[in-house]
Amino acid sequence: MLKAVRFLGWPLLVGTLLALLIIQRYPQWVGLPEQAVHLQQVRPTKSANQGQASYADAVSSAAPAVVNLYSTKLVSKAAQQPPTNRGLYSDDVHKQHRMESSLGSGVIISPEGYLLTNNHVIEGADQIVVALKDGRETLAQVVGTDPETDLAVLKIDLPNLPVITLGRSEQIRIGDVALAIGNPFGVGQTVTMGIISATGRNQLGINTYEDFIQTDAAINPGNSGGALVDTYGTLLGINTAIFSRSGGSQGIGFAIPTKLAMEVMRAIIQQGRVIRGWLGIEIQPLTPELAESFGMEGRPGIIVAGLYRNGPGYMAGLQPGDVILSIDGEPASNGRRSMNQVARKRPGDSVKIQVLRRGQTLEMQAEVGLRPTPQAKESAAD
Repeated sequence: MLKAVRFLGWPLLVGTLLALLIIQRYPQWVGLPEQAVHLQQVRPTKSANQGQASYADAVSSAAPAVVNLYSTKLVSKAAQQPPTNRGLYSDDVHKQHRMESSLGSGVIISPEGYLLTNNHVIEGADQIVVALKDGRETLAQVVGTDPETDLAVLKIDLPNLPVITLGRSEQIRIGDVALAIGNPFGVGQTVTMGIISATGRNQLGINTYEDFIQTDAAINPGNSGGALVDTYGTLLGINTAIFSRSGGSQGIGFAIPTKLAMEVMRAIIQQGRVIRGWLGIEIQPLTPELAESFGMEGRPGIIVAGLYRNGPGYMAGLQPGDVILSIDGEPASNGRRSMNQVARKRPGDSVKIQVLRRGQTLEMQAEVGLRPTPQAKESAAD
């Protein structure tokens, strides 16, 4: 009996273990429910160089249309004559002149030779040299500028110009990959990569009209006026400014969206300047404390802090201390947005303004005026 158990024991043990393994691997064979594990795997790409692996195609498409700008201007400063024999300085003052140069970038927008850059890159320049990626250099002519958006339009006269493809800046999403192309510190054309960190940034105190794309693609001095492009090489914006405590890139850069840049460029080419509507009022935000004092908790509004005498708002009957509730039916929840709304109107257009004055709601009609240039406004203020 013992011999029989020993003889049959090993085959039984091996068979039992084998049966357990089969049941675990194929439970449906014995009527048990199958354990389902759903795995999601990315689809294989055709090439390792496509998609997120490389942005070389985007750069090769956009980079030729991004140029380096070298601007120079003649700066004069007063210098006194050396002391006379009496130890006194002479009243004679002569002027010393020196050349001041600056670096920047630009983007070729059309085959006719129109370029976009920042106003601060070429402001006051006596000469602007444009250097293309293919090695050609030429002088640029200033077509017009718009300091309130910090944009400038230049024109060059060269054949077979590379032109950038315009993207739809209004369709970008936070998290999209972005590439900044420019000439940082004058080292030559450079490409940096990041993402779209935010859209619609304003109230930064950089420009009068702000609607910035924020990106963490490295933007440094010399990048101003260069291109912010997507992974297809299409233009999303014009690199303009950085937020930095050291002067270098700290991952917070700002670009003017293509949509706004094109509006400004067309206006400058067609009219010589950007024509904007204007009410001639100064505003301040409605803080929670002020809202409580006006009895407006939870309601939108902006406060009229001042008016230009004989300006459109003054002539319509607005007064300091009025709370603007809406303009043409749009709630005035943000002062900058409301003023941009007015700026998009044509001079001569009428707008309906709803205000709260000493607890009473009033309806007013104002005829939009022509927004004066910054220099004209400063002169009027003086």
